[in-house]
Amino acid sequence: MKSEPEECSIDDLAAAPGQTVPWIGVRNYQARNFMRDGMHLGDGVLFYHSSCPQPGIAGLAEVASSAYPDASQFDVKSPYFDAKAKPDEPRWLHVDVKLRKKTRLLSLPEMKAAPKLATMRTLQPGNRLSITPVSPQEWAEVCRLLGV
Repeated sequence: MKSEPEECSIDDLAAAPGQTVPWIGVRNYQARNFMRDGMHLGDGVLFYHSSCPQPGIAGLAEVASSAYPDASQFDVKSPYFDAKAKPDEPRWLHVDVKLRKKTRLLSLPEMKAAPKLATMRTLQPGNRLSITPVSPQEWAEVCRLLGV
C-alpha cells in the first residue's frame, strides 16, 4: 500500500491511536477491488512511501478491518469527495491498517535490483496503483532484505 508521507507516513501510523489508520481516499476501482475482495483481517501490508525524495518500503503493517465505506466520499469539504457517491450506494471503500513494525527504508532502487522482486507488480513500468497484491515469495524476499 502506497502513501505519500505528507498524507500519512509510517510515523503518522505509529503515532495514531492504536497505531491504526483508515486507508482513506482510494479513488481507483482496481485498487478499491483489491481492498474489497483480496484483503482480509490480519493480512500483511508493505507500507510504501511514494511521491517523495526517497520512495520505498518504510514498514510492515496489517489489515485491521474488513472493507467498509470511506466516509470521505460524502464529505463536501474533503479532497476525496465524490458527488456521485450516495450513503445508500457508496462507491468507495477502505480498510483500516495497523502498524506491525517500522523498518529501515527499503529503497525503490534496492527493490528494483533484487532479482526475486522482478515480477512485483508495484515495480512494473507504468504501474500507478496505490494498492497492489504481493505474492508470498515477494513478501519473504522483502522481509529478508529488511532483515525482519
